[in-house]
Amino acid sequence: MGSPSSGPAHLSNGGVSLLLTPDRWGLPALVHWGAALADDDVPGLLATDVAAVLNSSLDAPRSFPVVADRHHGWSGTPAVQWEVGGATGGPLHHIGTTTDATTARFELADGELALVTVDYRLDSAGVLHARASIENRSTDGELAVGALRLLLPLPARAREILDFTGKWTGERRPQRRLVGDGTWSRASRRGRPGHDSAFLVLAGTPGFAFRTGEIWACHLAWSGNQEQFVERLPEGAGVHSAVIGAGELLDLVEVRLAPGERYDSPEVLFAWSDQGIDGVTDRFHRSVRSRPEHPSPPRPLVLNTWEAVYFDHDLDRLTELAKRAADVGVERFVLDDGWFRGRRGDTAGLGDWFVDETVWPGGLRELSDRVHELGMQFGLWFEPEMVNPNSDLARAHPQWLLGELPDLGWRHQFALDLSQPEVVAYLLDRIDRIVTDCRVDFIKWDHNRDLHASLHSRTGASGVHEHTLALYRLLDELAARHPALEVESCASGGARADLGILAHTQRVWASDTNDPVERHMIQRWTATLLPPELVGSHVGPAEAHTTHRTAVLPFRLVTALFGHAGIEWDLLSCDPHELEALARWARLYRELRPLLHGGRTVRADDVDEGALLHGVVDPDRKHAVYAWVRTDTSATAHTPRVALPGLDPRRRYRVRIRPETGPASRHQVADPAWLTEAEQGVVLSGRVLTRDGVPLPLLNPGQAMLLELTAADD
Repeated sequence: MGSPSSGPAHLSNGGVSLLLTPDRWGLPALVHWGAALADDDVPGLLATDVAAVLNSSLDAPRSFPVVADRHHGWSGTPAVQWEVGGATGGPLHHIGTTTDATTARFELADGELALVTVDYRLDSAGVLHARASIENRSTDGELAVGALRLLLPLPARAREILDFTGKWTGERRPQRRLVGDGTWSRASRRGRPGHDSAFLVLAGTPGFAFRTGEIWACHLAWSGNQEQFVERLPEGAGVHSAVIGAGELLDLVEVRLAPGERYDSPEVLFAWSDQGIDGVTDRFHRSVRSRPEHPSPPRPLVLNTWEAVYFDHDLDRLTELAKRAADVGVERFVLDDGWFRGRRGDTAGLGDWFVDETVWPGGLRELSDRVHELGMQFGLWFEPEMVNPNSDLARAHPQWLLGELPDLGWRHQFALDLSQPEVVAYLLDRIDRIVTDCRVDFIKWDHNRDLHASLHSRTGASGVHEHTLALYRLLDELAARHPALEVESCASGGARADLGILAHTQRVWASDTNDPVERHMIQRWTATLLPPELVGSHVGPAEAHTTHRTAVLPFRLVTALFGHAGIEWDLLSCDPHELEALARWARLYRELRPLLHGGRTVRADDVDEGALLHGVVDPDRKHAVYAWVRTDTSATAHTPRVALPGLDPRRRYRVRIRPETGPASRHQVADPAWLTEAEQGVVLSGRVLTRDGVPLPLLNPGQAMLLELTAADD
């Protein structure tokens, strides 16, 4: 960082600016967050940043400091809440600023009691990374942290909110509302974000859509209890209309700091775009892909055994399944739940991470070796944070369970208390031994219940906060011992899909449903934040095991292509035609993988409610693939021109149908004439494709097709 400064701080990167200036108390106050500022914009914003003095209000203009609280006239949700010795914290005073072109640190103190630090970093994608910390500077008092939130201002034109809710097998369902006076808050007290997680909060201009509108977005990179909110007061926030923010949701006295100790908030990521939801998505995807820990090798095609065998493990059958998987092009074979002692169903065995000798008399290494000989990686399911009461572990160490009431079982299981070092040491030892002995390349790390623990565990340690940090440390230590090991965060589907857990794992499981109708919507909205290479997406059997809806194979194949693709199906039950279709699809996935996992995700607006058009365009806009999908019958008799977003209007593109996923049945006599030529490849201008669009076939419900476009003028 640069030298200390008490003047304005202007961060600019990736087409975004953050501008702050000292307010009348000398506190750094937020002036602007959004479009990049030209040099001559800054003086004008600073000169006009003093608000009016209102009737029946403060006798001086209001501002919005980086740590807004009641001591400086903010009547909304405070950025910080703490107490020492039963007395609440007093006003904070600015004691130092360090800033350069893309980062800033502000230090504020309450005398000799507490030091609050706020850090901002604006990355090359234009995503603002914000963190805060509070340190106990007293000599003998204990500091209890109530909250430490990161807040940013919103302009008056941000009048509409979009966030998400959901349930098991129905994650990431969008919901909208208008911004009104008061606090709109989404909180999770589940010990994990939950299937109904807000996930990503977007505030924008009315009617913002995938391709249009100005948006200010916020995501909390944290895997425990949390809150995200938008708040508007009648008097505003200085010259701003409202605020957006997030933070860890702490129970009373959950974080208590001895003198010299510090609490660090989770990171909050803020993104702005004037190019609609796709613009926000592009910023987040580029930011996530720039992380040093982002998985770089091609994402291997996966087969997971759960829906093929469930708990019925047998070496000969699983070996045959592995051979069939290798034949169709699978690159990673994952053995799911049921391999450890006493695990013949979901009522017993969790916590006993020893290979069941009655099922695997020769050990798991025998299957692992066969999988590796077939040229595939070997993966294994664990649920380390949980325990069945009917287990050797629970009987031997009942004190290791988190303090939940006995009648609060969930899927016949309870949570272990990871705040106890002995628990983490046991888990690390058992997982490390299994990974080493069985040559495990990949772990499917499950988490099948909410945490309804009492405030303290039996040892008196703190609850969800420390559990989450201990989980991160456990994953990091496992990675240090096995640098090539990959881990998937599966929380009964998509209940823990956040950038906090993804700093320690390599992918998330978006949902336990493989029903392609449900999956299209889940993946469409999960992709607002997470790039597809981080989101597991599998082909299941014709009848989905969660909804019992039947879907044709081409529809299932197209759906699973747009993610980290895999198979969740008993291949031994497939006929030769299905196996050949899977093999063609696997080859297509490997061919398109660089584009799918490195390009820009785009989604079309202005399509009728039963149809979806989405795709991926490479950074040079020379190559693109789109899925044209119908989930429901059309209210109209034809499909009018549909624009293909994201292309370069100055180029010409060769358009063709990719046949590898199989034919899509139509609800019409014949396709539009241009599409007949597209089977061989027709050349159209980018301007026509992006501005005017092309008429597309009217598909029957539960059908999908792929269009590939390549630049024809290179």
